[in-house]
Amino acid sequence: MLPSTVRAAAARFGPAPVFVDPHRQSFSFADLDRHSDEVATGLAAAGIGPGTVLGLALDAGTAYVVAYVAAAKLGAATAGVNPRLTPAERQRLLEVVEPTLVLSEEPEVAAYGVAGAAPPPELPPDPDRLVAIVFTSGTTGMPKGATFTNRQLEAITMADVGEAWGGGGPSVSATSLAHVGFMTKLPGHLRRGGCSFLLHRWTAEKAMRLMSAHRMTNLGGVPTQLALLLRHPDLDRYDLSSVQSIVLGGGPAPLPLLREATQRFGAPVSVRYSSTESGGCGTGTAFEDPLDDDLGVGLPRGPVELAIRTADGEVVPTGEVGEICLRSPTAMTGYFKDDAATAAAFWADGYVRTGDLGYVNDRGRLFLAGRGKEMYVRGGYNVYPMEVEAVLLDHPQVAAVAVIARPDDVLGEQGVAVVVPTVGAPPPTIDELRGFAKDRLSSYKLPDDVHLVDALPLTAGDKVDRRSLESLLNAGR
Repeated sequence: MLPSTVRAAAARFGPAPVFVDPHRQSFSFADLDRHSDEVATGLAAAGIGPGTVLGLALDAGTAYVVAYVAAAKLGAATAGVNPRLTPAERQRLLEVVEPTLVLSEEPEVAAYGVAGAAPPPELPPDPDRLVAIVFTSGTTGMPKGATFTNRQLEAITMADVGEAWGGGGPSVSATSLAHVGFMTKLPGHLRRGGCSFLLHRWTAEKAMRLMSAHRMTNLGGVPTQLALLLRHPDLDRYDLSSVQSIVLGGGPAPLPLLREATQRFGAPVSVRYSSTESGGCGTGTAFEDPLDDDLGVGLPRGPVELAIRTADGEVVPTGEVGEICLRSPTAMTGYFKDDAATAAAFWADGYVRTGDLGYVNDRGRLFLAGRGKEMYVRGGYNVYPMEVEAVLLDHPQVAAVAVIARPDDVLGEQGVAVVVPTVGAPPPTIDELRGFAKDRLSSYKLPDDVHLVDALPLTAGDKVDRRSLESLLNAGR
């Protein structure tokens, strides 16, 4: 599916740029097709072919894309590893898939290229041929590789762009290329005919410069990136008036942040929710939805079905918190060579267990309550940090916040609000935070303490690193 899309896009868009690497070198649709043919020849000689796995531990760049496409043309699967992980973490991931070959430097990809090589033989159609392995965990627990075949890539592409070709414009790549948002959605990007500017590592400064210079119409990324952009001291130096829409996913998007973004850019916002296991497809809000307490993360999109269930698989009543489960033809086939984990990830009726907690209101809209492992029990009552954080973020002296549990001899656990104070405002006290939130949260949900930091630590995926915050708080006990 990916090879045929690359060839069709090359025939349709030819010399138009599809990627610009971090060194600002442009790479066309025709270049991608030709160079991936040349690299496929070298990889085939190195043993890459049907049933094998190519490991990519590369920074974001055209070399990663070429190697991924080359492997697909040979019928091999690609397992990408986020380069921001430590060497030990990367090694743990690669041990899961036992790749035939691992490429960790851009020059290695070029070294496998055979100039002028003919395209590899066209593969027979096989909807169940494995194409991509996307890791879901690399720093905690046992790493797992979510598997996606031609069948899933076809379903994801149809869900995102359908049969359409064209309509794409310039954009900034906001995530690692090993992320599900690239690995499974590359065919859709190629069909749009747009150009993506790749970054070794996203920064607000780089994103603003590219958006301004290339008059980008869409601002996309995770909520953390939007917050960093809005708080950058040089934001007003850039002309971002071209932005016509904002699309966020990959984490909770607080209402204050959404309102600030729409006011600053004069553009509507859509919030998306999905998981790696669901193929990056899930729910979403419409651009015309009011930014109020009824927003949540919207309704199921495309072929996605949604259910909220107990640990036993029973559907919970409307308004009650349970595990978010998604069913869709875009969902992974399972975890690579891990039958036990695959069985645990699916209910018998095909719904994927995301591990996220949430509830559905009487209009069918989904609201997030956090990860199952983030919930803590204070005095016998369950507390979901995301719910508390959403309220505290409305406080004018709070720029960012994460609620972390700490052990308590009496209550079992207490909640600590780790707060980044608003620039120019006095840091909030615990009494101020509790007083502010008491009318919107039950007393047992109110934070018991506050800890001030200059910035919240982030994971390689630009999400709040709660594990680091737990270590920080425990070290101070």
